Amino acid sequence: MTRAEAIDTSSGSTAEREVSLEVDGGRIVGWMSGVGPPMLLLHGGPGLSDYLGQLAGELSSAFTVFRYQQRGLAPSVVEGDRSVEGHMADLLRVLDGLGWSKPWIAGHSWGGHLAMHFAVAHPDRIGVLVVIDPLGAVGDGGVEVFGENLLRQLPPALRARVEELDAAEQRGEQQPGDLVESLGILWPYYFANPADASPMPPMQGDHEGHLETWASVRAHFEAGTLEGGLPRLQLPAIFIHGAVDPIPADETERSAALVRGARLHVLEGIGHFPWLEKPGSIVGLLRGLAVPDQG
Repeated sequence: MTRAEAIDTSSGSTAEREVSLEVDGGRIVGWMSGVGPPMLLLHGGPGLSDYLGQLAGELSSAFTVFRYQQRGLAPSVVEGDRSVEGHMADLLRVLDGLGWSKPWIAGHSWGGHLAMHFAVAHPDRIGVLVVIDPLGAVGDGGVEVFGENLLRQLPPALRARVEELDAAEQRGEQQPGDLVESLGILWPYYFANPADASPMPPMQGDHEGHLETWASVRAHFEAGTLEGGLPRLQLPAIFIHGAVDPIPADETERSAALVRGARLHVLEGIGHFPWLEKPGSIVGLLRGLAVPDQG
């Protein structure tokens, strides 16, 4: 696909169209929709299928949105570097392929953590940083408490199964479907009210990539990459977090406090997926901030 085909929004349609872009070792495949300032949308995981279709649909009323499947799972390239640096290299190639110089970059969960890393490494390639319910930037990012908060809610049988899957991972005996099975058990407990949780979308898991990325994330925690780098940023930044997300909201507060002039929005009564629990909440916060000529 040519660059012109990838970024043409003259029709004004919000329907998604597939875009394939060359990266190291293969291609990244994603989906473009909407009209307005360009926004790149990064899904969480790591090592999971993209699940941001509904959020992209809402944002496409105010932005030209591109979301893509991160390296490790089809339809994107499966093999290759899935460290933080590898994901950032893919992101940079995606921006170049789209011809976007300084778009909005928005990420959810692991994707928000990746967006912070990209902002620190490539501040000249981002117009506005949007971080939604992320793994934090300080200490362990809230990982330990996050896991405890999820497990605490589980009925005994489900908790035992998740702990069994975690133990298999620690021993290096995980099976291909374990990552998605674990997420399927935990999914309702990411929401403020598990009984009202939206159904989990179809998912695939890249367990090898999941482990590779997490090892890289932990190395960056030990090095203090974000804690040292975020205070140097001089760009607009918006941090959004559900107040009852199992990732503690104070982790996002600590991350936002590192960025000069960052805006922080804590959404009361909302868990890890604000656009599912309160449709329109994310685009409602961002719509009034959208300005032209950010790409």
